[in-house]
Amino acid sequence: MQLIDIKEIKGKIVLKSGLHIGAGDTEMHIGGIDNTVVRHPHTQEPYIPGSSIKGKVRSLLEMKSGVMYRTGGAPLQAKHLDLEGLEDEQRIECLKIIKLFGSSGADAEKIAKFAGPTRVSFADCFMSEESRERVREERLTLFEIKSETAIDRISGTAKSGSLRFVERVPADIKFDFAVGLKMLGEEDKELFDYLLLGLKLLEMDALGGSGSRGYGKIEFVFENEDVEKKFKNIKPFS
Repeated sequence: MQLIDIKEIKGKIVLKSGLHIGAGDTEMHIGGIDNTVVRHPHTQEPYIPGSSIKGKVRSLLEMKSGVMYRTGGAPLQAKHLDLEGLEDEQRIECLKIIKLFGSSGADAEKIAKFAGPTRVSFADCFMSEESRERVREERLTLFEIKSETAIDRISGTAKSGSLRFVERVPADIKFDFAVGLKMLGEEDKELFDYLLLGLKLLEMDALGGSGSRGYGKIEFVFENEDVEKKFKNIKPFS
């Protein structure tokens, strides 16, 4: 196993709807926002943690492989390659996922034998210079406050105490995107297409919280024309 290349996929993430990736607030002030979005500690601009993208892409690939229910929803690990009843195609997909995203150190022997080191590295995504200039010139806001409540289905009125305020990054903001893929042999070339498949699933689903309520729809725009063309032609379920 030898490092023969590091492929980098670069481009933009364009928000198609409001994005909420929580900052993990530990307290809320009276009249304040229930859950703020994560900010860069120096610029106070919103950003997308690479860990958020990595976790969602991995989760979607595991869901598509059909083994998520076999692991009880826990992240796929090298030990799961021995699950009884796993079909050959599922086992191949499991191995790709473990190669890309890694496995628990408790499975060191199996990792060394079948997978090797984690291949993929997602960078944090900071706001693009284009969006920064547009926000400055048009005096746009970087954050929106969305109010939500639960409705009593009988009376048709808001339930008492259900009103909450959620902070989001507005649609149309663009972030710089970059992911690196270490190639540890010719056989790893298939991981490039599998990674693109995971990104396609993310574009079809949602990033961050409250995706089932319309939050977090995104679009990838890649710098490399060949990657862009290949990505557009991916049909995950055909």
